[in-house]
Amino acid sequence: MSIVRLAGVGLLCTSLLLAAGCASKKVEYGDASAVETTTVDFGSTDLHMIAAKMVDSLLSFPPIVEITKKSRPVVFVDRIKNKTTEHIDTESITDTISTRLLRSGKFRFVDMSKVETVRKQLKFQNESGMVDPSKAVAFGRQVGARYMLYGNMSSIVKRSKDVKDVYYKFTLKLMDLETGLIEWQDEKEIRKLRKKSLFGM
Repeated sequence: MSIVRLAGVGLLCTSLLLAAGCASKKVEYGDASAVETTTVDFGSTDLHMIAAKMVDSLLSFPPIVEITKKSRPVVFVDRIKNKTTEHIDTESITDTISTRLLRSGKFRFVDMSKVETVRKQLKFQNESGMVDPSKAVAFGRQVGARYMLYGNMSSIVKRSKDVKDVYYKFTLKLMDLETGLIEWQDEKEIRKLRKKSLFGM
């Protein structure tokens, strides 16, 4: 076989390998609501299960049903404490819960994470001299929250030679800020198990 033919075969093989590599890296869209079972770590399915349980529980709790018949209570969400050993975006959990509650038409929310930004904007409108005073938003007109939504996320992890067992517990509470009373509380438990296969964990 000549050198030229050898070089041609080599180039053909290289091209095929590159094509196979590119094909294996193809990106596809998946169903965001599909069950995610890649690992036993906290995932999107766990987030949606927790949000659904908490929202359904809160909206169906008899005293809350009575409260929301007469008005749309104003709530602020405190950051969920992450007591697990994992890095879990607890803000994403509370965002999903507050979004579902807001869309139910039963509650309204104030965003405490933007208080300083709002203060700067109001100061600009009222003190900069650049905004028509008759159209500036006045200080001291915002509505205060009546309730606080808060909670925590904890986990217990156990391992043996062939099994990893992870137990999660998410607890959420609604406090009346005027009385300090807990008006509602519930929790969601999740257990995930991974067994060693013939091909390893």
